[in-house]
Amino acid sequence: MTTAVPDSGADPTPSQGESKHKNVLRTRAGYAWVGLVVAALLGIAVLVFILQNLEQVTVNVFAWDWNLPIGVLVLLSVIAGALFTALIGGYRILQLRHAAKKAR
Repeated sequence: MTTAVPDSGADPTPSQGESKHKNVLRTRAGYAWVGLVVAALLGIAVLVFILQNLEQVTVNVFAWDWNLPIGVLVLLSVIAGALFTALIGGYRILQLRHAAKKAR
């Protein structure tokens, strides 16, 4: 005795459009392109920020005095913070590598 399976109306085989997208490989070049587009958009946003904040301010650091636009000052502060973070992170990576070599 056989039992009938109700037809759900869905075709079990994927259509041509669906199978085409499943075979597309994600590559490093694709990720690099996306990264470049995002970096370009961020660069445009930073440029707009700097151009909108051109008021000059005096910066006093130790014995040095500078007159810089506020936008440039903020950008330099972000760059200095990123470099400091990279320096601390790089030192920590070296510590972990040394500990891993020592454990071998």
